[in-house]
Amino acid sequence: MNDKHNKLYDKQPQILIIGGTTEGRIAVKVCDESAKPFFYSTKNASQKVDSAHSIRISGGLDDNTMATFCHENNIRLIIDAAHPFAQNVHNNIGITATKLNLPTIRFERKFPPYNKLLRYFDSFDDVIQYLYEKNIDNLLVLSGVNSVSKMKRYWQQIPCFFRIMKREESMAVVNKYNFPHDRVIFYDDHKDDLELFERLKPKAILTKESGESGGFSQKIETAIALGIEVLVMKRPRLPYSATATIEGEYGLRKAIENLLPNFFELKTGFTSGSCATAATKAALTMILTGKPPTEIIITLPNEERVVLPIYKCVLHSKISATATIIKDSGDDPDVTKGFEICSTVALNPQSLEIRFLQGEGVGKVTLPGLGIDIGDPAINPTPRMMMRREVQETLEQLADESNIGVDITISLPRGREIATRTFNPKLGIVDGISILGTSGIIKPFSKEAFVKSIGREIQVAKALDVRQLVLNSGAKSERYLKNAYPNLISQAFIQYGNFIGESLQMANNIGFDNVVLGVMIGKAVKLAEGKLDTHSKKAIMNKEFIQSLAKEAQCSNHSIEQIGNMTLARELWRIIPKAECHFFDILKKYCHTTCSQAYPNGKLTLFLIDDDGNLW
Repeated sequence: MNDKHNKLYDKQPQILIIGGTTEGRIAVKVCDESAKPFFYSTKNASQKVDSAHSIRISGGLDDNTMATFCHENNIRLIIDAAHPFAQNVHNNIGITATKLNLPTIRFERKFPPYNKLLRYFDSFDDVIQYLYEKNIDNLLVLSGVNSVSKMKRYWQQIPCFFRIMKREESMAVVNKYNFPHDRVIFYDDHKDDLELFERLKPKAILTKESGESGGFSQKIETAIALGIEVLVMKRPRLPYSATATIEGEYGLRKAIENLLPNFFELKTGFTSGSCATAATKAALTMILTGKPPTEIIITLPNEERVVLPIYKCVLHSKISATATIIKDSGDDPDVTKGFEICSTVALNPQSLEIRFLQGEGVGKVTLPGLGIDIGDPAINPTPRMMMRREVQETLEQLADESNIGVDITISLPRGREIATRTFNPKLGIVDGISILGTSGIIKPFSKEAFVKSIGREIQVAKALDVRQLVLNSGAKSERYLKNAYPNLISQAFIQYGNFIGESLQMANNIGFDNVVLGVMIGKAVKLAEGKLDTHSKKAIMNKEFIQSLAKEAQCSNHSIEQIGNMTLARELWRIIPKAECHFFDILKKYCHTTCSQAYPNGKLTLFLIDDDGNLW
């Protein structure tokens, strides 16, 4: 352990991550998002970790030093990202957590389901007994250097190979137990298992149930394809009860937010698609078991499983139930935050399909371009995929007959009211909100939600064969631009907010070759300086830059001096006299140059809009 860190951070660090694993690196990445310091402990210092805020310690922590370290460094949460077989580490974490009454998060790996083609063992003694009984020689051991000691009585009699990491500490173990060096194979990132297996031709391989991040599936698939018997050491049970168990970055972030609320400035949430999926699975589970679940595990599009709480379940009949979930949007300013999302599920013996029916408060699609059939409920493709997957897996696990139809009706009691505060009316979605989500998770940034809505509007405009797209900052500028382009349909006008760059880039990528951009003067002076995101948190008015434009336009010294004294950019309309209006042409030229970075291919018409609605 690096003693220099003791008592160095008496108050600020609150998290200790343990484990030089793939999961450990993910945990570091997640905690880095807080921009606060935290500790990351690994057994050795050889692992490279990219981190801006972690304080690295190495050398291992036993139960006494771990408890002392946590007490002296204000640790309020331990994240156990150690290898599944690191039993001593898990024991020390459990002892420390109990002694100091600390919450723990176990970052578990994803493990493939039981495979009947493999032979599983609880101990190395059981493995050795099986090897003797079956007269297996030429064994290839892939279970790590610590297996050298545990397999010693076997390899002393029957030669076998061990694949290990090429590290000093690994070779120290080899030398300690006098294992033959010519039987050591070093792990090579550049060579796959197939080449090794074909060269050694082992009768069997011994590996650990190390999970997907340990390359477990790849090893066994290659061995089975070559007819090599696969022996698997079962992963041991965790010796303590973790406060939360997660298996990915989203679940980890959510668990930290719950257990250490002040660590992240903003909290994440779940999309309406994830909420609808959880409610659907809960309703189906109640039909098949008769019991109302209080929480449900769903799988996100990235294959990570997360847990969502269920607000209530109602069983209507033997084949129908409704489950309700309260929308958790975190700190994202989502209009559905805190509202009920309901799913009514009904088994349909007359059908083999999973169907989505129209529910109250969920919009109906009336225009093309959204990837949903006209007339269908506004449930986007990714939430539909998520719900279909959970329904199918739940039927296979719980139903006597999994080949049965299921009707899903998603509803929001206040959906019609909420929809008036969304872009849905312009998208041609009537009578309710959309069920959305591509990742299943809402990150606590309004930008992400807003930019995605802009993208959907542009897609609709393209599907409606709009030839000229008109981008504007908000309702006021849109009203002025509609007066200038009275023949364009309403879907041709799209509000970019502060995200000029993203809007132009999406228009370019989707294939619009004619775009009109309307800019109010406050955004224009930022855009001209090269700021494609004009939010006040990202860009401020630079009066010196504006004065340089005035000089280029040969404005009077009086005008230049007034620019230096102005408070708001809109004062330029008063400051610049008609005789010096070439200034606005210069301003537009610089704006156009900036915009060409995001929209390089098509024709861009740019207007400055004054407070009276005049276009320049």
